[in-house]
Amino acid sequence: MKRGASRSAGRGIVVLAGESSNDRRLLAAFIKAAHPDLAAAVSLTEITDPVRLRKKTGADLVTAANVLVGKARGKAKLKAGDFVGIAVHEDMDACTGPGYDSVRRAVSSALAKAAGASSSVYALAAAESEAWLLLFPDAFSIYRPSWKIPAQWKGKDTGRRKNPKEDIEAELIRPRFRESDGPEIANAALGHGLLTSPDGSNRSYSEFVRDLATWPVPRRGR
Repeated sequence: MKRGASRSAGRGIVVLAGESSNDRRLLAAFIKAAHPDLAAAVSLTEITDPVRLRKKTGADLVTAANVLVGKARGKAKLKAGDFVGIAVHEDMDACTGPGYDSVRRAVSSALAKAAGASSSVYALAAAESEAWLLLFPDAFSIYRPSWKIPAQWKGKDTGRRKNPKEDIEAELIRPRFRESDGPEIANAALGHGLLTSPDGSNRSYSEFVRDLATWPVPRRGR
């Protein structure tokens, strides 16, 4: 490799977009677990542009999706790689139900049209990304031995928990859980092989994994 050349040059690029760096790092861990062949064949990179799709409709949603995918294509070009697709995370801030279904369908469709021949996936976490973390309760203790998720929380539908972040913050207080702990917990779960075996259910997580599984693995360039 020439000095100064990008390590991703000529390699497929999957661009991650989300409401925060924490969300994008969580998304990376979930992708590595759910589609390891894809993760091994591409470079995961982030864009920091704001993601505000779930409250948009009609022409506003189409425009916002096109802008976001355009930014993602630009990031892949900057990395001198081939744009494979975009993964977008947002918190639903509500449980799964008709509202979740309509938002997910609309945004997923807009992203797919904007991505064209490339892939896209919309990770709409119900109610928040912390509810996805609760699918892997043992990871909390792996990350911090002083933390323990209550037994009565395990094996449940975490998508029905209205305020998962606040619930975790109230339970894990030595030290107190912070949002920035989320990616560390996910990576602990990934490192111990837990992310492929959720304890409980969450339809929004299952639908994300299902959609991601349809992504083809790009062939490596010569």
